[in-house]
Amino acid sequence: MRIILKQEKKLYVLENPVPNAPAKDVEEEVRNEHQRHVNDDEQAAYVMLASMSPELQRQHENMDAHTMIMHLKELFEWTNKTKRYENSKELLCCKMIKGSSVNTHVLKMIGYIEKLG
Repeated sequence: MRIILKQEKKLYVLENPVPNAPAKDVEEEVRNEHQRHVNDDEQAAYVMLASMSPELQRQHENMDAHTMIMHLKELFEWTNKTKRYENSKELLCCKMIKGSSVNTHVLKMIGYIEKLG
């Protein structure tokens, strides 16, 4: 539980890309903030890579955490859209066979509707 709470403080790296490095003449506080963001980003990227399959690791090994999360969303949202399309297609093409039970057909339709939900 404590590890999760510590990591929640670093969620900002998934929402915001690492900013460009500040100029050398800016305040030390700004440089330290940038370095903290870079360090948190690297740590988040390592945790994400460790939890991936080897194939996904190879695809994402040179990405920062923000870019990685955006790419993963893009990959898996497409999968969800495809599944939703297939479920809609099954529902719309489902016809009751003459002589079959109405109860069975209704249960089948309910199953398709629940998949879409």
